[in-house]
Amino acid sequence: MTRQKLIFILIATTACGALALSAARARDVPKVATGFVANVVCSETFVSGLDPKRNLTETTDAMPGAGLITWAMDTEVDLDRKDVTVTLFGLGRSHAVYREGMGCTLDHGETLADTAPPPSKPQAASLPEIAGPALVAPQSPQLGAALDRAFAEPAEPPFRHTRAVVVMKDGRIVAERYAEGIGIETPLLGFSATKSVISALIGVLVRDGKLAVDRPVPIAAWQDPKDPRHAITVDQLLRHTAGLALGSSLQASLASALEPVNRMKFMEPDMAAYAESIPLETPPGAAWNYHDGNFIILSHLIRNAAGGHAADVMRFARRELFDPLGMRNVVMQFDAAGTPEGSGAMMASARDWARLGQLYLNDGMAGDKRILPEGWAAYSASATPNAWVGYGAGFWTNLSNSFGANYRIAHGWPRDAYFAKGTIGQYAIIVPSQRLVIVRLGRSPNMPPEADGVFDLVRDVVTATSTSARLAGGN
Repeated sequence: MTRQKLIFILIATTACGALALSAARARDVPKVATGFVANVVCSETFVSGLDPKRNLTETTDAMPGAGLITWAMDTEVDLDRKDVTVTLFGLGRSHAVYREGMGCTLDHGETLADTAPPPSKPQAASLPEIAGPALVAPQSPQLGAALDRAFAEPAEPPFRHTRAVVVMKDGRIVAERYAEGIGIETPLLGFSATKSVISALIGVLVRDGKLAVDRPVPIAAWQDPKDPRHAITVDQLLRHTAGLALGSSLQASLASALEPVNRMKFMEPDMAAYAESIPLETPPGAAWNYHDGNFIILSHLIRNAAGGHAADVMRFARRELFDPLGMRNVVMQFDAAGTPEGSGAMMASARDWARLGQLYLNDGMAGDKRILPEGWAAYSASATPNAWVGYGAGFWTNLSNSFGANYRIAHGWPRDAYFAKGTIGQYAIIVPSQRLVIVRLGRSPNMPPEADGVFDLVRDVVTATSTSARLAGGN
């Protein structure tokens, strides 16, 4: 056989293999697409109380390419049964069910784990109260103008669909505003901002000596020393450098439905078991690749440490994080096996997302109570090598020389800012040098980067709350 023929056969074989893989993944698209829609509509209908038609329109408008298939989707919301069924071309069908206190779960036909949440008996908050019960009007004309711009819609698409903005300075809210139908207590999906909450809960376990960031994670499937995944650490999962071959979670578009990580999220009843079965694509620590599987595995670690069940996780999260911060409008959501969907499904009011930011601004302290290990906030904001978006350990960060960090700084963000970020426009931004926390929630495309208006919002708020601005306003 000539060298040319051998090369031709190798190329042809590789191409056929790639086509077969693409075809296999393409078969997943209807189920992934309907699963995403069913979950979002269910969550924000039965937890948030939003209008399902408006919610679906705003969500799909923010996702490039979604219009190519949403016209063929049939979304049925049953207000009596409290479930949502979505079908596409008759090929994909997804069913999301609401459970009181536990949000929505995709039903894949198996019996859902933990059908009843634990009784809720909130402790007194340790974090000083951030505001009274009434809406806080902007405390200066400059802040009012900043919120006006954040909620203003451009003349042409893409639209911002801003839903909530909360601005905190020195631990108190100085401005907040909400879209129609949304209020102070409305829990809203944080999408991947959820990862920062999971990072905080991991921090609690580190504080208590139950985990260490630099040691291999206690995953049963990886305990064989000959398994290269045996070396994966908590730090590598938090930083997205574990190396598992699950594709990427950076996109919010129709094309992203082909990624195996989305099969995990929308087709697998036990997301953690699926993620933990995946082989390595790169050696642990060798490359940065942001995907949701890393935080599903971290969520599994939390579930195991808390007691093994969804109810145990809820008790743990309330006792150690939510109650001390006064986060009263939080709903954790779970997969069918009872693992928190910690990559992107927690819901909380804008004020509660701000309380989380304040915890980090206070270096893990809520009043005189230490929630996170000393230095955990700095660790979370510390840059991960080769993370081009600017990523730390569970938070995005400007403390790097990455493309993303430099781009944000060039558009007015302070160098020391770091933030929880969820797709299509969710932010909880911490600016230590300004003693600021800025929360923005909405439904905006990820691209272009300025579509959600957050560059303007951060720049406007920093200017409005600076010493010179306060003096000029007579405050």
